[in-house]
Amino acid sequence: MSISLPLLQQREIEANAIAPLFRAIIAEVGESRAREILAGVIHQLAHQSGCSAAFAAGGKELTHLKQTIGKWSEGGALELTVLQDDREVFEFHVTRCLFAEMYHRLGLTDLGPILSCGRDAAMIEGFNPDIAFSRTQTIMEGAAFCNFRYRIKNHGSEQG
Repeated sequence: MSISLPLLQQREIEANAIAPLFRAIIAEVGESRAREILAGVIHQLAHQSGCSAAFAAGGKELTHLKQTIGKWSEGGALELTVLQDDREVFEFHVTRCLFAEMYHRLGLTDLGPILSCGRDAAMIEGFNPDIAFSRTQTIMEGAAFCNFRYRIKNHGSEQG
């Protein structure tokens, strides 16, 4: 029997475990290389989680992706304003992000973009490589909102 924690709680546990390891790696290989290593591992994990999310959702279409995004938002972790929602396009803004607030509270604002935001593109690659993803700004990095854009590839232009 496995216990399923809300994603926000999972990320907090991960951050508390990863942060001291990351700082130790910085001491050994320098900050730039340590960030490369961490980002590479997170990319691999996110790709795998995309594959798993598609399986759990029962498919790889945008409707299935919306189920996954709903899980990201559990417990109010994300507040969304949907801009477009149809069979081929799903666009929204995240107007409040408890993930960003959590990393700030933990004093890990430098790791938040790698540990959370850095997962998004790789997750979509694993979920369905025929869905294009774009985001040009995040709350985590100081913007007023995150601008998520998902489109079935070859549908219109891929705007940010």
